[in-house]
Amino acid sequence: MMAENFTLGVEEEFQIIDPQTRELKSLITQLIESSTPLDEITLQPELHQSVVEVATGICADIHAVRRDVIKNRRQAAKIADRVGVKIAAASTHPFAQWEEQPISNKERYVQSVQEMQDAARGNLIFGLHVHVGIEDKDLAIDVYNQARYFLPHLLALSTSSPFWGGRKTGLCSTRTLIFKRLPRTGIPERFFSYAEFESFIDTLVRTGCIDNGRRVWWDIRPHPTYSTLEFRICDLPPLAEDVIALAAMIQAICAKLVWLRKRNLSFNPYRTAMLEENKWRAARYGVRGNLIDWGKKTEVPFIHLAEELVEFVQEVVDDLGSRKEVEDILRIVKEGTSADRQIEAYEKSGNDLTAVVDLILEETMRGVNVE
Repeated sequence: MMAENFTLGVEEEFQIIDPQTRELKSLITQLIESSTPLDEITLQPELHQSVVEVATGICADIHAVRRDVIKNRRQAAKIADRVGVKIAAASTHPFAQWEEQPISNKERYVQSVQEMQDAARGNLIFGLHVHVGIEDKDLAIDVYNQARYFLPHLLALSTSSPFWGGRKTGLCSTRTLIFKRLPRTGIPERFFSYAEFESFIDTLVRTGCIDNGRRVWWDIRPHPTYSTLEFRICDLPPLAEDVIALAAMIQAICAKLVWLRKRNLSFNPYRTAMLEENKWRAARYGVRGNLIDWGKKTEVPFIHLAEELVEFVQEVVDDLGSRKEVEDILRIVKEGTSADRQIEAYEKSGNDLTAVVDLILEETMRGVNVE
């Protein structure tokens, strides 16, 4: 098995921050206008004008992901500096009010607001999407069915949204609950073939539910345009190293499931309702809680599940060249996620939310050299 069988692509949605007030700034148009071909980066708008999206190229391995993720942050920060703002990686802004955030003028976002009203307007969240290349459609569906089990684990490792609208929510991933208000989200059901999945999407289009497959926003989906499985479950961690570790683990999970299939083995595709129970626990407690081991029908501390996950992918990580990056998820569990550090900064500062923004800003650029 060669690493190029599981190419990677990583999309990050950054906050645009005023460095003085630490508020969100709706300056995506100015950022795009300030970029040039020499920047070697494409900035994309999102639903709200205070969001800027960047994406890696098609990466052959995790080392290419590292190069592109760091380059994207460095270049986006340089462009932001020209406009007098900064970029921040976290899945919610600690005190922004969604009612005050202008919507982008792009047609599909205007249509989204017309259709979903405040459910769309209030979707002031920032995500991390990881694509894994799998050319064979039926193989992709087989991996999709089984990989659903690991989605709560990935969410727990990525949590970065414990604040919303100026409140400490008590959740590690408030983004998860905000996004749940939209249709066609969450952990999807299994499909027995790609043809069945395609028929389902076609039915949604023919009945006027959606105009194309891009308006299905599940936590994992066969991408409607690319030959990839897109993992959409994660919060966006501030630390680039955490993003790289998550991408490596996602790639390794896919590769291991294919490794099993080649040996006529498979991972049990559990009921969606069971997986949603673990997703809730991951959103609430992050890496500090327990998930349910559905095979053993018992609660298990997340650290043990993380160790088992690293062990699960052992057969493929050397071929992928990602052993170090995959094992780095154990560092995340030991040190805590961004959500844990944000809450700590909030409490140490006497409940000062600007201190939380300062922490996010610092971590976003940690290890990213800006000249």
